[in-house]
Amino acid sequence: MNQRRYGLMFLTLWLVGAVCSDSLPRTEAGFRIPTTHPEFTFPRDHGSHPEFLIEWWYITGHLRNADNQRYGFQATFFRYAMTPYGPETFAPFGTNQLFMAHMALSDIDGNQFYHEERLNRDGWDAKADTDDLDLRNGNWTLRRTDGETMELRAGIRADIEFEFQLQPLQPKVFFGKDSVSRKGADPSACSWYITFPRLGVSGTLRQDGKNIPVTGEAWMDHEISSSQLGHEQVGWDWLSVRMADESELMVYILRDVAGNPDPHSTLVWIDPAGQLHAVGSDQFEWSESGSWTSPDTGATYPIDVRLKGVRPDGSPFDFAVKPLMRNQELVGELGGISYWEGACDIYENDQPVGEAYMELTGYSESLEDNL
Repeated sequence: MNQRRYGLMFLTLWLVGAVCSDSLPRTEAGFRIPTTHPEFTFPRDHGSHPEFLIEWWYITGHLRNADNQRYGFQATFFRYAMTPYGPETFAPFGTNQLFMAHMALSDIDGNQFYHEERLNRDGWDAKADTDDLDLRNGNWTLRRTDGETMELRAGIRADIEFEFQLQPLQPKVFFGKDSVSRKGADPSACSWYITFPRLGVSGTLRQDGKNIPVTGEAWMDHEISSSQLGHEQVGWDWLSVRMADESELMVYILRDVAGNPDPHSTLVWIDPAGQLHAVGSDQFEWSESGSWTSPDTGATYPIDVRLKGVRPDGSPFDFAVKPLMRNQELVGELGGISYWEGACDIYENDQPVGEAYMELTGYSESLEDNL
């Protein structure tokens, strides 16, 4: 009897020690915080990380048909945890994870903007695989098919359908110092930020009952975090650019309630080999040169932008960000957040030098309570 009792006590102490030995940083609610020098393993880390509060897979790109008509597209899959992940908290049918997804198409020549938003719970009509890139929200899917090639299948209401193959043209990169992208002074305001800066896109767009072959290039972000903003921040301005010289640029401006940029705002150059050159907010200038006010939400977005700074080789740049359409606002119809996300061209000395997508958030309402 005593041997059994002591054995049970030893096992109990061992289990408690094993649980307490988890020294990973966590939020007060129990969600993991991204750590430095992560040991990413692919394809597993292309998949879901349910021990973190927030995660998204974000694709934006420019397309052309055979007649050189232009389109922009966005496909986003969000995962939001309602409880910290663990065997003791698992329950089926929608009590652990919420899945939101956004699809948008900008028909540039037709001056039409299409978008749709979905919200589903785990165990019902959405999922995010933890072992590989395999996402679903209703009949919208994003999956890895071979190597790091991906397939996107989606549509927008009864108006639009598309099926795209996405092939990396350059290596994936990891933003941030020691692979942690800082978003604020709060230690939890950070993310693991994995990006394919240049994807070749080919496939079919179905519009007005017609199948339209299209090709182009896209950018893909996969961010994993438990807090994307500090307590004083209300939103961000974000820009991704694929330059004509095969380099890329990414910049985010984190704004406080007065519109001032947070010191953790960052600009990063990416060379064709995937080498990064990052600078802080004191080394570039982001300024508004024109705005657009939404007739749906009343929010005013600074959609005409000048971006100035110095390239990694020391030469100055002065870019004009010009939206291809004014109205590219995604209105949060399911209780979500409204924001502007649109296809743009980049000009320098009045000449086009790149294609871009710009995201403007926190202009209709603060994001801090949501992220």
